[in-house]
Amino acid sequence: MSVAAKSSELGLTPGIWSIDPMHSTVEVIVRHMVVSKVRGRFNEFSGTINVAESVEDSTVEATIKAASIFTAQEMRDNHLRSADFLDAEQFPEITFQSTAITAGASSYNMVGDLTIHGVTKSIELNLEFNGVDAHPQGGHRAGFSATGAISRKDFGMEWNAVLESGGVMVSDKVNIELEIQAASPQA
Repeated sequence: MSVAAKSSELGLTPGIWSIDPMHSTVEVIVRHMVVSKVRGRFNEFSGTINVAESVEDSTVEATIKAASIFTAQEMRDNHLRSADFLDAEQFPEITFQSTAITAGASSYNMVGDLTIHGVTKSIELNLEFNGVDAHPQGGHRAGFSATGAISRKDFGMEWNAVLESGGVMVSDKVNIELEIQAASPQA
C-alpha cells in the first residue's frame, strides 16, 4: 500500500513549517578503525519544510554550520573542522535542498542536493512521518525521521590513514540520521 496522501489527511497544514533545532538532531556515523562506530552531531542548523497540498509536492531546505560538529572529543572535532574533512573555515555551511519526494510502501523517499566541502551531489534519504500534534503553547508540531548514507570521498574529503591490518582509520561511508521536529506556520 502506498503512503501517498494529501497533507491535510496527515494533519499537516500547508505552508512553511520551521525546523526546531532544540528538539531535532542531525547526526553522522562513521566506522573508526574498521571495528567501531563514531557518532557526530551538528549543534547548529536551521531549515524549513514547505508543506504543499500533496505531500509529494512538498520541499525541504536546510543549512548546517560545519564548525558545529561535535563528537565529544575535542582533538577529533578540530580535525573534522580542518581542511582534511569539512574545511569549515572555507566552507562554513552544509546545505540541503530537496528535489523530489515520492511515496514508498510505508515511508517516503526524499531526493535532494547536498552541498558539503563546496561539492554538490544528489542524495536519497528514507523519510518517515512520525505524526503531528497540538503544542501546549499554540500551533502544531510534526515529527520526521530520515536516514541515508553518502561517500565522503564524493564530497572531496579523502583524508585517511592505513592501519597495520590493511584497514583504514575512517570509513568512506557516512551514515546520516535525522530526527526532526517542525513547528506549524501558525506557531
